[in-house]
Amino acid sequence: MVQKILRLPEVMAATGYGEQAIYKKINNPNDDFPRPVKLGPRAVGWLESEIEAWQLARIEARDTGASSAGEVA
Repeated sequence: MVQKILRLPEVMAATGYGEQAIYKKINNPNDDFPRPVKLGPRAVGWLESEIEAWQLARIEARDTGASSAGEVA
């Protein structure tokens, strides 16, 4: 199955996070934000399915009242 890879501007638009917040989250081992896939020497992307799963987990945590791990202010 071919999966769509999102580049940083698309991830920023989908999550509402800025560039610094995204990189802070992926560099925090306690955070559950999806890690990027290396596409080339200076290029990364995120699997759309992993970003969507992360969003659904945030919604589930909100709806069940669970705290969200690795939240960046």
